[in-house]
Amino acid sequence: MGMTLAEKILVRASGRESVAPDEVVVARVDLAMSHENADLVRKSFLEIGRPHVWDPSKIVIIFDHRVPAESERTATTHQAVREFVAAQGIRHFYDVGRGGICHQVLPENGHVRPGMVLVGTDSHTTTHGAFGAFATGIGATEMAGVWTGGTLWFKVPATLRILVEGEFRPWISAKDLILYIIGRLGAAGADYRAVEFDGAAIRRMTVASRMVLANLSMEMGAKVAFTPVDNTLLDWLRARTPEPLEQVAPDPDARYERVLRIDAGEDIWEPQIACPHAVDHVRPLSALGDVPVHQAVLGSCTNGRLEDLAIAARILSGRKVHPRTRLVVIPASQQIYRDAMRLGYLDTLVAAGGMIAPPGCGPCVGVHQGILAAGEACVSSTNRNFIGRMGSKDSQVYLASPAVVAASAVAGKLEHPAAIVKESEPCLVEA
Repeated sequence: MGMTLAEKILVRASGRESVAPDEVVVARVDLAMSHENADLVRKSFLEIGRPHVWDPSKIVIIFDHRVPAESERTATTHQAVREFVAAQGIRHFYDVGRGGICHQVLPENGHVRPGMVLVGTDSHTTTHGAFGAFATGIGATEMAGVWTGGTLWFKVPATLRILVEGEFRPWISAKDLILYIIGRLGAAGADYRAVEFDGAAIRRMTVASRMVLANLSMEMGAKVAFTPVDNTLLDWLRARTPEPLEQVAPDPDARYERVLRIDAGEDIWEPQIACPHAVDHVRPLSALGDVPVHQAVLGSCTNGRLEDLAIAARILSGRKVHPRTRLVVIPASQQIYRDAMRLGYLDTLVAAGGMIAPPGCGPCVGVHQGILAAGEACVSSTNRNFIGRMGSKDSQVYLASPAVVAASAVAGKLEHPAAIVKESEPCLVEA
C-alpha cells in the first residue's frame, strides 16, 4: 500500500521502512524556527544544562510579533535573545528591520524545501506545507529538546485529501476557499490530521495563495497541511535557494481517511466571512446585512503578501477610506514592503487614507499597531477572531479576504468588492 506525503516524510526522517496512522516515531528535525518566544525556549534549554545547541545552522530566529519593541519588557526579551544568538553562533537571525513575519521570511530566504521536517514555536507553522515540508507548531519546552538533540517524536497523522476543481468566480480567492472549508468541517474537522490539497484549482494558484491554505488549515485542527510540489513551486524556490530540490508527492495508491471534493465555481458563490468569535463561524457575505466597521486590517502571515497588497491597491486606487474607518496595512516582510513601494501599491494605499505599519504581526496578536477599543468592529485578513484577539474583549473581528477588507474600508461596512469596482473599470495598478 502506498503512502501519503506526511507518511513519506516521516518514514525518511525516522529511518523506518514504513509507518501507519497513530504510530509514534522519533524523527530528525531539519529546521527549527522561533520568534520572540525563543526567550522561553532559551530558558528551558539553559535548564537542561547543555552548553551548545545541537546545530546552530538549523535554527532560525525571527523577531516579528512585537516589532519594534512596544514596551520595556519586550525590549528586554529582545536583548536576551540577541545575546543568546551571538553566544551560540546562530547565524540565521532576523532582527527588527531585517526580516518580517516568520512564515514569510523562512521561504523567502530559501530556508524551506520539500521533504523537510520543520518545527516552529508558532501555531501557524503549518504554512510551510505549501513548500512540501512536514511543518508543525510545537511548544517552547519541546523546542528546547529539539535544540538539545535535533529530534522530536510525532504521532503519524491520518490524512484528509481535499480536491478542488473548477474555476473561481470573480473576487473569490484562496482565503474564501479555506474559510468555506473550515466552516464546512468545523474547528476540529481535521484534528491532528494531515491535509493534502490538490486538484486543478489548487495547481493554478500562486505560491502565495497556496500559503493561505496551509496557514489556515491549523484553524480546523490540522497537524500539517500540504499543497502540490509542482513546477510552479519549484520555480519559485529555485529563485531563492541554490540547494537541490526534490519533487515529493504522495503515492497514487496512498491510504486516505477521507477525500473531500469541492467545485470552486459551484460551491463558493460569494466571499466568505468568519464572524465573531470563531474561525469556523463562517457565513456568506450577503447573509450578514449592514455591518459597520471601524478598522480594516490588511496583513499577517495569512494575507500580507504582494498579491494581497496589489488587489487592495486596485480597489482603493482613486478612492478614499471611509471617514469612520481606519485602514492599517502591514506587509509581511521587508522584501514585500520594498516591492510594494517600488510598484506603487503603498503610495496608492496611503493616498487613499491607509496607514502603513512595519512588517510584523501587529494587531493580529493584540499588542500594538491597531488594537481595538470596546464596541469596535474590525474586518481583517488575519487568521483568528477570538474574543479579545485584537484588543478589547468587547470588540468584534470579522475575517475576510484582502479584496473584501479593501472594499469594506471604502464602504465603511462589510462590502463586496464588486460593489466598489465595476467590471468596466480599468485596472490602474500592475497585478
